[in-house]
Amino acid sequence: MMTPSDPDIRALLAERIDVERRGVGILVGLIDPQGRRVVAHGGSGRGDGRPLDGDTVFEIGSITKAFTALLLAHMAERGEVGLDDPAARYLPDGVAMPERGGRQISLSHLATHTSGLPRRPGNLAPAHWENLYAGYSAQQLYAFLGACRLQSEIGEAHLYSNLGTGLLGHLLALRVGVDFETLIGERITGPLGMTSTAIELPPDLASRLAVGHDQRLRPVGEFQLGVLAGAGGLRSTANDLLDFLAAALGLAPNPLAPALSAQLRVRGPSDKAADIQALGWRIRPQGEGEMVFHNGATRGHRCFLQFDLARRAGVVVLTNTACARNDDLGLHLLGGLPLTPPHPALVDAAALDLCVGCYRLSQTSLLEVSREDGRLFVQLTGQDAYEVYPLGAGEVRWASVEATAGFDFGPDGRASGLVLRQGGRERRGARVG
Repeated sequence: MMTPSDPDIRALLAERIDVERRGVGILVGLIDPQGRRVVAHGGSGRGDGRPLDGDTVFEIGSITKAFTALLLAHMAERGEVGLDDPAARYLPDGVAMPERGGRQISLSHLATHTSGLPRRPGNLAPAHWENLYAGYSAQQLYAFLGACRLQSEIGEAHLYSNLGTGLLGHLLALRVGVDFETLIGERITGPLGMTSTAIELPPDLASRLAVGHDQRLRPVGEFQLGVLAGAGGLRSTANDLLDFLAAALGLAPNPLAPALSAQLRVRGPSDKAADIQALGWRIRPQGEGEMVFHNGATRGHRCFLQFDLARRAGVVVLTNTACARNDDLGLHLLGGLPLTPPHPALVDAAALDLCVGCYRLSQTSLLEVSREDGRLFVQLTGQDAYEVYPLGAGEVRWASVEATAGFDFGPDGRASGLVLRQGGRERRGARVG
């Protein structure tokens, strides 16, 4: 299929930024055997005059997981580790790894989200709750592992886990005797020529970092993961990610070709029926081929990376706004899938005011509902605010998280409580303010 022209792509981006208010800046990179191109619209920040280009640095969040899994495949290729090695083998003496049913968690389980470990460790105690993982240490990680009870049988269910992939990166670094960022630079980004990809940014890269923005398009600080950086700590550029896609597609010679292929040979269950979980990647059958992809999100950035081996084509979408979930744009440009229609506007101020307030879900958890310029936002204790949209009478859905809430209304017409539904679980909350 023919991908749209640069002017047509730019028009799509302008619609999302200028009309639908889905972000501050957005950038698309495309690559195929005919070459590569980068198209952008918007800026590096509100009031920031720097235009976006192929060298603008973005937080790529969970796309880091594909790099961590590639590191695992590469080290397995070299005989330094085995995919089925018990993760406990690479922990320091005296540190316990949880087990279940007589089975041990392997390195492959960590890379495919089948370890049974929770999404995040339960002993997070950040100085600022909006940056949950900042400062999380190896000692805190070891303490949690020693007390952790797995949430499913090992190797049998897909439970997406930042903890699991972050632990994998830490174990691989321990195996070699260097920190994770050094290891990923020496083994992955360095050999691929990705000179603008890092976790801690030197001054040159820091000067090119796009400012992140929250759902309300307000600037936010940088995202940090501490010892779990392997789950989402990398920052990169469109040009670097296109270099990575060139390697994955065989469009450029690279020393990691065997490891890149090995990542896709591992196949396991996913949390979505349409997808297959590979080593650090998701695979979605489409027509007679397969799309390989991953997305990523931080407090202020969202990104999407996908490639089609049969067509030797790939796409990267980078945005510097938490609300700008643009997976559909990448799927459209590379696979021809329809774009997600814009969410219906929330403009009835009187109706919105009936829902605004604070709802207590537990002794330690409140859900605050607020409105701003005809838009409705919800914020759970310890999390950023998320925009929500109407789903039906008295019910809303999150714009960028798979969750819904239904409101109960009292005799005065105001919302008296709500039911939050997420991940198959319901939580009720009464209005307390």
